[in-house]
Amino acid sequence: MKPIGIIGGGLGGLSAACVLAARGHRVILFERNDWLGGKAAQLTGGGFRFDMGPTIVTIPSVLRRIFNEAGARMEDYLQLVRLDPQWRCFFEDGSVLDLAQDTAAMARTLDEFAPGTASGARYQEFIDYSARLDRISQRHFFYKPIGGLRDMFDWRSSFDPGMLGDVLAMRMGRSVAGTVRAFTPDARVAQMMDHFTQYVGSSPQGSPAVLCGIAHMQTDEGVWYPIGGTRAVPLALEKLARGLGVEFRTGVKIEKILSHAGTVTGVRTDAGEEVALSAVVSNCDSVRTHRELVSDEAGGRFERRRRYEPACSGVVLYLGLSKRYDHLAHHGFVFSRDPHEEFEWIYKKGEPAPDPTCYLAATTCTEPGTAPAGGEALYVLVHTPYLRPHHDWKKMLPEYRRVILEKLKRTGRMPDIEERIVYESTLTPQDIHERYHVLNGAIYGLASHGKFLGAFKPGNRSADLRGLYLAGGAAHPGPGMPMVLMSGWIAADTLDRDSAAASRPAGKTADTAA
Repeated sequence: MKPIGIIGGGLGGLSAACVLAARGHRVILFERNDWLGGKAAQLTGGGFRFDMGPTIVTIPSVLRRIFNEAGARMEDYLQLVRLDPQWRCFFEDGSVLDLAQDTAAMARTLDEFAPGTASGARYQEFIDYSARLDRISQRHFFYKPIGGLRDMFDWRSSFDPGMLGDVLAMRMGRSVAGTVRAFTPDARVAQMMDHFTQYVGSSPQGSPAVLCGIAHMQTDEGVWYPIGGTRAVPLALEKLARGLGVEFRTGVKIEKILSHAGTVTGVRTDAGEEVALSAVVSNCDSVRTHRELVSDEAGGRFERRRRYEPACSGVVLYLGLSKRYDHLAHHGFVFSRDPHEEFEWIYKKGEPAPDPTCYLAATTCTEPGTAPAGGEALYVLVHTPYLRPHHDWKKMLPEYRRVILEKLKRTGRMPDIEERIVYESTLTPQDIHERYHVLNGAIYGLASHGKFLGAFKPGNRSADLRGLYLAGGAAHPGPGMPMVLMSGWIAADTLDRDSAAASRPAGKTADTAA
C-alpha cells in the first residue's frame, strides 16, 4: 500500500500524522523548513526565550484526544500549568480587570468593577448562552469534516424541535459584538468579552454570534501554559509521531500535488523527486494549496465556489527587559481606547489602528527561566490588517513600534519600558508572509467574517480533488491552537474512514464488513 503524504509540519500536520500512524497507516511528512511546528516556533537571544506564535493552550481535551489515539497519556509528554487569572485587562481610563476562570467569582468581581449595572448576573447569563453554543458546536460542528451549513444538520430532521432550537440559538445574522453588548451594559466589560473571539483573528463586529461559544470553551477547560513554552507542544507531537513510525523529511518543499483523472497520485518536490502516495493531507494554507499546488482545473473550482478573505496579520515585539513589571500577569491585554475605531481601521480601512490593543505574554510569571534573573521576556502582539500591495513594513515598522510602546507606557503602566529593553526582535506581516507561507501574511488563516457563513472554512475533505484533505487554520474548524489541532484530527479521521470504505467489498457496509 502506498504511504500517505502530509505537506507541512505545523500543528495540524503533526496532529494528522499522529492519528493516521496510530491507526496503522504509513505516513511521510514533508516540511519545507528545517524545524517542525509551524508558527509554534521559538526565539532565543540575550538570555531570553520567547514563543514566536501562540503563547497559551486552550481546550486541552483536543490535544489529549490525539495522544489517546496512540494509547498515550498527554501528561507523560507535556507539563501544563493553569493560568488564573486567565487575562489581566488594562483599560484607557486606568482601570484594571482580571478575568477569572470561575464564573461565579468573575460575576462578583464584575459587580464591584461596574456597580449598579448588573454586570455580574449578565455575565453569568452570557456564559450560560455560550455554553449552549458550545454544546451545539460539539454536537454538529466539531470533529466532523464540515464545509458549510448544509453539512452541519440532517435537514430531513428539520422539524425536530431540538434541531430547530439549535438553529435559532445560533442567532444567524447576528454578530459577536452585537450579542456581547446585548449581555453587558459596561463598555469595558464588553471589550474584554469581545476578545474571546480574537483567537480567530477576526472583527467581533463582522463575525457570527455562534463564535461566542469560545467563551465557555475557555472558562470550562481553562487557559494553560506548557513548561518550555508552546514550542513544547509540537516537540511532544513529534516525539509521539516518531514513536509511531512517521517518516519526516524536513527541508523539502513540495512543488506540486500530482493527480490523474481527478485523484491524487503523489507529490513532486523542489528537487524534482516524485513520490507516489495514496492520499495527501495539506497543512498549508487551503487557498494557496488549491491556487499553487493542484491542477489549474481543480484550483479554479475552489476559487469559483467561494471567495475567502484572509484573517488579520500582526506585529510582534519580542522585548527582553532588564527588570520585570510586577503588575503584569502571565497573559494580558492593554486595550484600545475605542474598539469600534480599532476594528474599523484594521478590517475596513486595511490600515494599522492608530490606538491598538496590545496582547501581552509575560512568561516569567510562570517560568522564570525564560529571562535572566529579575528580567522579563515580554511578548507583545498587535493585530494589523493582512498585507495590502502598498504596505511596506520596513518603512512602517519604526513609527508603529513607537505607537505600540506609547500605548504600553500610557495604558499598560510601563512608563520606563524603553529604558528596560536590553534585547529586541520583531515580526511584521511581511515576515509572517514569507516565513510561514500563508495568505497575505494572515496569522490566523481565513477570516471568520460574515454573520451567516463566517464560521465556515473549507472542508477537510477537498471537494475539488479526490484524495486531498485539508488541515490547519485555513481549514475547518478554523484558527487557534486547539482548532488547528482538531483540523488535523478531522482530516486524518476522514481520510481513514474513506480509505476503509474504499477497501470494503462492494455492497458491504462498515457493519457487515465487521
